[in-house]
Amino acid sequence: MTLMIQDEDVRRVLTMSHCIDAMEGAFADVGSGAAVNVPRIRYRANSSDPEVIYGSNVHIGAVPRYNVTAVRIGGSSRLAEGAKGMFGTLVNPERSWGFICLISLETGELLAIFQELGIADMRVGATSAMATSYLGREDVTTMGLFGSGTHAAAHIEAMAVVRPLQQVKVFSPTREHRDRFAKEWAERLGIDVVAVEDPREAVAGMDIVCCATNSGYLSPEPVFDGGWLEPGQLVISIQNSDVNFAKSETDEVTLERSSFICINDLESLHSNKQVELLDPIERGVVGWDRVHELGQVVAGGVQVPRTHDDIIYYKNNSGMGVQMAAAGAVAYRLAKEQGLGHEIPTEWFGSLIG
Repeated sequence: MTLMIQDEDVRRVLTMSHCIDAMEGAFADVGSGAAVNVPRIRYRANSSDPEVIYGSNVHIGAVPRYNVTAVRIGGSSRLAEGAKGMFGTLVNPERSWGFICLISLETGELLAIFQELGIADMRVGATSAMATSYLGREDVTTMGLFGSGTHAAAHIEAMAVVRPLQQVKVFSPTREHRDRFAKEWAERLGIDVVAVEDPREAVAGMDIVCCATNSGYLSPEPVFDGGWLEPGQLVISIQNSDVNFAKSETDEVTLERSSFICINDLESLHSNKQVELLDPIERGVVGWDRVHELGQVVAGGVQVPRTHDDIIYYKNNSGMGVQMAAAGAVAYRLAKEQGLGHEIPTEWFGSLIG
């Protein structure tokens, strides 16, 4: 039987630790060359209503160690007026219509269909945390966090799994949001989480400077000045440009000062035309010799400088199908063990031959 698994069931069984481990497995297979990953595909299409545009976000990837492949199709319809790239006013702001199909590499059968947000949101923070375990110094205890929404929540939760955080300073433009976020996560994690009024405070003296914002949805301006960075810091950024919309949380100074730049996927950098990295490289501000893929790091093919002098920059530059496959495989196994999900006859999804 094929399982239909809702977001609430994913969140019930898939812990952040589970997801971090899954991301490590996925990128190890990428680094060894075993995995298959198709660069993220984004497209927009006019609907029959001239005031509405449909946008889709597609990821495809296979992870042999989990014996699965996955196709994630995220989709939404937005009002054409003011629409930028994949962003703008949703026609239906109360529901996401995306889903993830998990397929067996061994039989080709459809194992599960997931609502997308339970996995898609968690794997971003989990990937950043897994990357931190390879890129960040082991003595990390403090983090400056830009953002107070869904991505910021996933990142503070995930970072607390891989490093013994003692203090987090949170900045976002809306005071009410950052104050509420700080209070909630201080209580949940039992650590010092402080909302700050000046973005400089989220950089000064912090071991990690993590950007997990909606920057670029509303404005393409970086969230901090790279000149504020201090030696030994790990910088993390999740927002990036694509063929539809140029945006970045960080500035060119940050890239220039970073001795080691790590990204998820080089093919996506080119196919999605991520100009915030490509432009400085093409102008010679940053050399390709500084740019490495996360899979290479995880597989042990690249050594990372972990000193108190080097600034390390991790660009979580693209969602990847291998992330959906690995996290989906773990969530599927756990859901089956706990009897969760709705069973659907698998034969409904396969045609008879002959």
